Amino acid sequence: MSVSAQRPRCVVIGFGPGLGAAIARRFAAEGFGVTGLARDPARHAALGGPGVSLAKADAGDASSLTAALAGGAEVLVYNAYRASIAMPGPSALAPADLAADLAVNVTGALAAVQAVLPGMRAAGGGSLLLTGGGLALSPTNWLPAASLAIGKAGLRSLALTLHAELAPEGIHAATVTVDGPVAPATPFDPDRIAEAFWQLHRDPPGAFRAEVVFRG
Repeated sequence: MSVSAQRPRCVVIGFGPGLGAAIARRFAAEGFGVTGLARDPARHAALGGPGVSLAKADAGDASSLTAALAGGAEVLVYNAYRASIAMPGPSALAPADLAADLAVNVTGALAAVQAVLPGMRAAGGGSLLLTGGGLALSPTNWLPAASLAIGKAGLRSLALTLHAELAPEGIHAATVTVDGPVAPATPFDPDRIAEAFWQLHRDPPGAFRAEVVFRG
């Protein structure tokens, strides 16, 4: 199914309680048909609502993402991440664990972008919005999270390079960098952060922002 001109489509990859659901609600409130993608969507059925549907996809499997995104999207939100369970420091980080984490933290984002980009180019616009983390800015703040820090740095670089490449085509790529734990009634309230995603999508051509940073 192609993206409908009457009801634009937003896809949130990494849908779940907290930020994913908040972003879905925010775009649905503006008339978008929102698809939340998760490895086990049945776990999150209660988080759906008007305008929000759920579907299955594995952010660590590029072919799974490509199939789930076959309908295209006006807005793609990549909110998925993976951290190794042991979370060792960098000297003890197994290369295989880093590769598995990067498959979700960076490679999945690239695969998702490439899946929807042809449709955005044909339409002459669209938004590619990636959820970043403060470890991309200060990777030594929590050494046991070395793999996640590497992934968030890679994701931030992906967002910024996409921004530089695609802005002249009218396609907005950006990252929302969240430098703290997402929790209600804090500076990192999910609804407040979701509003930043919406406002980035509303940036007019010629005034696209590449990044919004949330700090405590």
